[in-house]
Amino acid sequence: MTTFEEILERDGRLVYTNVGDSMRPLIRQDRDLLIIEKPNGRLKKYDVPLYRRDSGQYVLHRILKVRSEDYVICGDNRTNKEYGITDRHIIGVLTAVVRGGREIPVTDRKYRLYVHMWCDFFPIRAFILKAKKLPKWLKRKYGKK
Repeated sequence: MTTFEEILERDGRLVYTNVGDSMRPLIRQDRDLLIIEKPNGRLKKYDVPLYRRDSGQYVLHRILKVRSEDYVICGDNRTNKEYGITDRHIIGVLTAVVRGGREIPVTDRKYRLYVHMWCDFFPIRAFILKAKKLPKWLKRKYGKK
């Protein structure tokens, strides 16, 4: 079985569909194609790295903060930030999303607007995402026994 790292090393880019909803609403599972390329130096705030956790799990989440030794990362549809992801974990970076046959590069004006609206207001987004989960939590906690 070929790994993502091997494909990037061989071809210089990786095109695949994701599994999971952690990057919604930007990336839709099994519908959008993701174009990942090898990173060129340190990544920046708002970049979306493909990284491999120490557990071996591949993850595609957005950088919210660049620190001297690591990155603070979080999925667009998540509220918990991940710390301790370093350059050694990162194998690629998102350069475009293909939706409905149309390639949307991360440099696209509308994409950049989305990123700023979604990330710059992280506390508000986190509140909204948590509020959406509240009814399910209440039902589980206080619902039928």
